[in-house]
Amino acid sequence: MSLRPRAGRPSRLAGVLVSGLLLTGAVLTPATASAAPDSFWPLYKNPYLPTQLRVHDLMNRMTLDDKIGQMVQAERQAATPQQAADLRLGSILSGGGSVPTPNTPAAWADMYDSYQKAALATPLGIPTLYGVDAVHGHNNVHGATIFPHNVGLGAAHDPKLVEKIGKVTASEVRATGPTWNFAPCLCVSRDDRWGRAYESFGETPKDAIDNATVVNGLQGRSLKSKGSVLATAKHYVGDGGTTAGDDQGNAEISEAELRKIHLPPFKEAIQRGAGSVMISFSSWNGQKAHGHKYLITDVLKKELRFSGLVVSDWNGVHQLNGNNDDLTADEVRESVNAGIDLFMEPYDAPKFISLLRTEVDEGRVAGSRIDDANRRILTKKFESGLFEKPFADRSLQKDFGGAEHRAVAREAVKKSQVLLKNEGALPIKKGSKVFVAGKNADDIGNQSGGWTITWQGSSGPITTGTTILQGIQQVGGANTKVTYDREGDGADKSYDVAVAVVGETPYAEGVGDRPDGLKLDAEDLATIAKLKATGVPVVVVTVSGRPLDITSELPGWNALLAAWLPGTEGAGVADVLFGDHKPSGKLTFSWAQDFSQLPINVGDGKKALFPYGYGLTYKKK
Repeated sequence: MSLRPRAGRPSRLAGVLVSGLLLTGAVLTPATASAAPDSFWPLYKNPYLPTQLRVHDLMNRMTLDDKIGQMVQAERQAATPQQAADLRLGSILSGGGSVPTPNTPAAWADMYDSYQKAALATPLGIPTLYGVDAVHGHNNVHGATIFPHNVGLGAAHDPKLVEKIGKVTASEVRATGPTWNFAPCLCVSRDDRWGRAYESFGETPKDAIDNATVVNGLQGRSLKSKGSVLATAKHYVGDGGTTAGDDQGNAEISEAELRKIHLPPFKEAIQRGAGSVMISFSSWNGQKAHGHKYLITDVLKKELRFSGLVVSDWNGVHQLNGNNDDLTADEVRESVNAGIDLFMEPYDAPKFISLLRTEVDEGRVAGSRIDDANRRILTKKFESGLFEKPFADRSLQKDFGGAEHRAVAREAVKKSQVLLKNEGALPIKKGSKVFVAGKNADDIGNQSGGWTITWQGSSGPITTGTTILQGIQQVGGANTKVTYDREGDGADKSYDVAVAVVGETPYAEGVGDRPDGLKLDAEDLATIAKLKATGVPVVVVTVSGRPLDITSELPGWNALLAAWLPGTEGAGVADVLFGDHKPSGKLTFSWAQDFSQLPINVGDGKKALFPYGYGLTYKKK
């Protein structure tokens, strides 16, 4: 017997399902009179029906293997489209540097669509949720608009601009296919030694709370809106509060401090509708967050009423037994029962599936926990419109890395600059004779930092954009004579001003930890010394992901400008150097007097070299 709803009215089956769901406490919007035309059978494929009803109908059709598959995410390099489909994987990701050849928007869209086509060809046709780390623009893709990292955006103090950045980022991500972004990072960084400090908007919860507007920019009015992606609030919770700034370390703090400093940004993100939350690699008082049922289920899901999906970090579950290599049944059981819904298992998806199936069969993981995870995952897939529009939106490619998007990035760069010292050397007068030096002056890779094209980032012309040197040449104009030498050779007293662009080179998590010091390197110091020897005013521009230890050198500099990690639009730095934009950035990190003073944070009684909220501007002439 075939049950088919008649066109023009809700089906009898739909009414039964709605009633059934209401008996379990679910709240549904009644289907409209035109809710179930013949062409949309089965019910879960009917876009006019309420999401909860569609989820309910689909889950009733799924086997246990279907459901477990939905809970697993593999790296694209470890699973072809067909392999992903055979495993019924719910999600695929591109890790940092995992890109198609060539690394273009069109090739990305082709790659993405191949996974969707394979997923749609499975018996139930459940589309895949494809995720990327677009943490400062769609930073994996060559030619994307790369924005300043969060450390700079926090200093800009412009939440509306950050929301606009989220919107541009989402548009460029969707142009290439993916519908899920592992951003924003809402950590509150309390120690500059931490290699992820630049992913933080600042050292107070307010810094992250104010800039949680990026969630709205990424997700738009609706996840079905053109150019919208699912946002991820990360990393839950306390990753910025680990002892000595140790990445993936231990936050040895009280629950009161955890709730006061590190939890509020996540509460704000949830209130703004963030669709997913990623769990932190770090521990809280010795217990790994990936197995922390109190934090995930009791606090996040119950207390904060988070209804979206909870995702693990890259192999994060593998750390629960103290060994980051071999995945065990205990780790699978502990993390699933703690409340994680979707598991980022880049290279161990088949093993995870097998272990979880055994845990369910043996009754150590309840079927209700599997259903809860699937309900959350599938809800986001329906809300994102994946069942109706599963493929890349190639119409957005015309704006990818375009002038309009780069103008937003340039605005962010100039607003993020923090002027820390100025003894009359700035602004540079147009028409002057300017000598530019330093390893970060003409290097798009260095000024973009980590998470750019590859995971750790790299030096050199890794993508398209404007270096700080090129920006100085452009903004200075034809009448400004600009000479450049990386090491400062050739500088002499004939110049009106010398600009040294120095600081850090790219890094990301783990590699970026600095337990031994934050001094400028020997090359930087030698370059600055050559410029000082000329007797002309020296302007130092630091390109870095955090405050540096420069107290002993500072007296010999005429000006100091913190440029942070500005991304691809180096002209924004030049806008400030020449005074086209008067410096407006203010520190959201206390700048330590020396390395031994770390950690230093506003309100702790320590006297900073430059206090939280500090930032100069130019006087009117």
